[in-house]
Amino acid sequence: MRKANSFSMQATRARLTGCYVTVPTMFRDDDLELDLASIRRHVRFLIEGGIREGTGVLLAGGAAGDFSTMTYDERLQVAEAIIEEADGRVPITVGAQTTSTRELVKLVCAAQKMGADFVQVSAPYYFAHSQEDIYEYVLAAAEATDIGIILYNTFWTSSSVEQEMVERLAMQANIVGLKWSVADTGFGQFDQAVSCFSERFSIIDNQLRFITSHMLGARAIEVHVCNYWPEWGVRMLELLENRQYTDAQKELVRVALPFYVLWLEMEKYTSGDGYLDKLCMELVGLGSSRCRPPTRDVRDQFREKARRMLQACGVPSLAPVGR
Repeated sequence: MRKANSFSMQATRARLTGCYVTVPTMFRDDDLELDLASIRRHVRFLIEGGIREGTGVLLAGGAAGDFSTMTYDERLQVAEAIIEEADGRVPITVGAQTTSTRELVKLVCAAQKMGADFVQVSAPYYFAHSQEDIYEYVLAAAEATDIGIILYNTFWTSSSVEQEMVERLAMQANIVGLKWSVADTGFGQFDQAVSCFSERFSIIDNQLRFITSHMLGARAIEVHVCNYWPEWGVRMLELLENRQYTDAQKELVRVALPFYVLWLEMEKYTSGDGYLDKLCMELVGLGSSRCRPPTRDVRDQFREKARRMLQACGVPSLAPVGR
């Protein structure tokens, strides 16, 4: 492994900014095999909509990218297609969530070899691992390469990452980002972490606290809406950077909140991630697909509700009914 250089890591961290967008993995209708051509088209759509270096980062094979239903080789195929299509115009993160430290190291090394800019790592799921387990797991990824590592606190699927452990991992130069959310108990844990670590890490707000986190130094925001309306995400960034916080909060309530309300309703019928992104993409005339099982295909059940939601939010490119 090449030793991570603190100066180069500062430059790497500076690129982790803007809208953090998970690229959905599209599948063919007939056999649910990968549809790499559709994935490539979607990368072009996002870039043409303004998601470029400085305004965004694309995540290949995240939760909304169906990583949990793909093989190791499929995950690499998806990442390679996204990296090639982006062609340096926007930084790329490769999702490396797994239950195995050995597989994690393989994923991280493969991501660096194919030219990714970052790798996203969260605590291994299924077992309730100790903080020491998680520490050694993340450290193994960081020590395997000098690619930029983003630590993702997926407390709802695994053990939560404690703040004290983040302080220890901060000693590793190539851990450059925190994708952060916490269980909301009303005691300021989210604010505390952002204010504590915003100078050391590029923090990605994964809790829809965009105004507060921006005030405290966060540099990026998780935005599902960008998958069907990237211009909205770029506009949200402009409002935050110009400190037009009242307008930004109104936009969150007007556009993002209805999306998540509908998502919660859909969760009563199926599980997984990305199914509403894909339905909304379909409704604005983009190539899309169902998610792989065990996530069920509930698009027909929610298509009209989703259409009304998009109309109410003012999405400008709704496809005609029937398409």
